[in-house]
Amino acid sequence: MELHELHRGRLIDHVQLVVRDLSASRRFYAAVFDVLKIPIGGEGDGFFWADEMVVSTPESPASQGALTGRHHLAFQAQDRAMVDAFHAAALAHGGKDNGAPGLRPYHPSYYAAFVLDPDGNNIEAVFHGEATRSAPSVRVTF
Repeated sequence: MELHELHRGRLIDHVQLVVRDLSASRRFYAAVFDVLKIPIGGEGDGFFWADEMVVSTPESPASQGALTGRHHLAFQAQDRAMVDAFHAAALAHGGKDNGAPGLRPYHPSYYAAFVLDPDGNNIEAVFHGEATRSAPSVRVTF
């Protein structure tokens, strides 16, 4: 496996989730990432990654043999329809509802949905309202 390109420029460099059942997690994240238009970047022996997130087994060298425990991750959505589709895809692929799509009181345009992934991590998709970006990400090549 060789990495030739990264996309960076957001707050987080990377997050690693260590999971019990890699196949169940791959099905779950492949479904929600498909809706969010985030491709699976690749996979190796005991792990896969997408953008800044790595999902691995406890046997993976970087995991040090322990599950990561419960985390909250929020993914950006392009619009409210994408938040709704994220929630539906997550529930159809092993997720559990943890907050149906809707407006939240964090700020006037905060529209989000929450699900628990197969390991109980609280996964959110959020649309903050209409805005423009100067670029979708910073492209780093090696």
